[in-house]
Amino acid sequence: MSRKSLLSLLFVASFASVCALYAQEDGLQQQVAQLKESMAKNKQALAQYTWVETVTISLKGQEKKQQHFQVQNGPDGKPQKTSLDPAPAAQPESSGRGGRLKQRVVEKKKEEYEDYAEQMKALAQQYVPPDKDLIQAAYAKGNISMVPGPGGLKLVIHNYVKPGDSMTLTIDKEQKQLESIQIASYMDGPSDGMNLTVRFDRLPDGTNHVSSTTVEGVSKQLTVATQNANYQKR
Repeated sequence: MSRKSLLSLLFVASFASVCALYAQEDGLQQQVAQLKESMAKNKQALAQYTWVETVTISLKGQEKKQQHFQVQNGPDGKPQKTSLDPAPAAQPESSGRGGRLKQRVVEKKKEEYEDYAEQMKALAQQYVPPDKDLIQAAYAKGNISMVPGPGGLKLVIHNYVKPGDSMTLTIDKEQKQLESIQIASYMDGPSDGMNLTVRFDRLPDGTNHVSSTTVEGVSKQLTVATQNANYQKR
């Protein structure tokens, strides 16, 4: 092959690579725009609904607490919750010094895992539902990549809420709706990992909503599972 032919082939290959990069960038920009539009529409549609949320807290695989709430989104778009559970009955105080000491130890451990569970839920709420402004900021910083797949595609976002975290959004290409979210983050530091899995479903009118979330505090072996059901228009 002559040098001229080789240079021509290299130019064509380079040009094709540049075109592919621009096409991918255009596709990513389009997907981000469609995702933001879809989330805005669903947020508006969900404002018409009320639903029941069931929260189950488990420690080392053993269920410790379950709560039920009536939920609706407030004027600010944030969920407003009303407990559906009866007020807990007062626990009788154990007799004897040893009994009272054991009861205080049990109560302290309960408070610790419940406080940690609340911190996990608060962190999860920074990710779910995804915020269109944070997504746009991540796109502007070049922190979003697109991975096409059969029947759908994935948007992988890094440094979304915390440095070093990752959020993978799986999107149904036909419906242009979220199917699931997988998040790897952490609490106070990277050694205190938190994993979050979110599943979505559609209501009869096509509104997309979070059907379930599972938050796992790795170091504490603590899991907070949430199920959303009984959606009704207000």
